[in-house]
Amino acid sequence: MTSTPLRQGRAPVNDRGGVTVFVAVCVLALIGIVGVAADGGSKMRATERANYIAGEAARAGGQAIDPADAISGTAIVVDPQAAVAAAQTYLHSAGASGTVSISGDGKTLTVTVTGSYDTKFLSVVGIGSLPVSGHGQATLLYGVTAPEGP
Repeated sequence: MTSTPLRQGRAPVNDRGGVTVFVAVCVLALIGIVGVAADGGSKMRATERANYIAGEAARAGGQAIDPADAISGTAIVVDPQAAVAAAQTYLHSAGASGTVSISGDGKTLTVTVTGSYDTKFLSVVGIGSLPVSGHGQATLLYGVTAPEGP
């Protein structure tokens, strides 16, 4: 049995290029991690924006109180049609879409905004968009005063 002596300072023939493959795999994994972090952070910002828009739309709808009940002093409730219209108008002006619901007692408006975030990095692996939703709620309060400070 004869063996081929290794030359000093050289790797065996089978290991040539092994480091290149290792570095390529590590670089791809690092790019993937950066992509997930970047798109994840952007999705969080999109969700925060959706929550903000939903809250503001609910507040806009909450301004549409029923004047007949308010003037007579019967109740402070929203006019359902006007409240939904006001909230939808705000959503449209903000470039968002969503749903508006009013509680049975007419005092709470709930707005849900739905949309999507178009990914920048994850589209490389086939994930072109991520769903985004936001929720906002406004409750009519009448005759409630803030507690006094210490």
